[in-house]
Amino acid sequence: MPSFRLKPEQAALLVVDIQERLCAAMDRDALDRMLARTGAAVEGARALGLPVIVTEQYPQGLGRTHSLLKLKLGTYTPLEKMDFSAATPDVLTVLGDRKQVLITGMEAHICVFQTARDLAEQGREPCLLADAVLSRTEEDRRVGLELCRDAGARILTVESALFDMLGRAGTPEFKKVSAAVR
Repeated sequence: MPSFRLKPEQAALLVVDIQERLCAAMDRDALDRMLARTGAAVEGARALGLPVIVTEQYPQGLGRTHSLLKLKLGTYTPLEKMDFSAATPDVLTVLGDRKQVLITGMEAHICVFQTARDLAEQGREPCLLADAVLSRTEEDRRVGLELCRDAGARILTVESALFDMLGRAGTPEFKKVSAAVR
């Protein structure tokens, strides 16, 4: 496998379907951790100048993006979808020529997996942030991570991805990212 390096000018953060009613079905402790790590990913992405894209699966039925995440996101426009995959034409338009797509969200074995597979099939580099991905059961989450890897996704954590893009300490971005991941 060739050498791998995340580059801020080539990367974007994709937040997949972290919605109120879907969150209500998750294990509370796992959900709290996933929300915290996704919030750190959003803050870090903003510090590094990455586009942050948010999708909502059938919001009429599953609700809007979780309120705690909305606080981290600030002003944003969610992209609504009916397909399980978030690799929709709207999302691809926002991605533009950015090839590296950092993925957070749920559920790992359905929407996240299908998104990673579709992005890989389109020649992009899906990068799953494993500590910011969730399913209702741990088994579905674990299988989802395996499916994503098998489909061509790289498996990272929020910190490993953000610090790979930073490359060095002592910069204003380093201070912002360090504060975000604490």
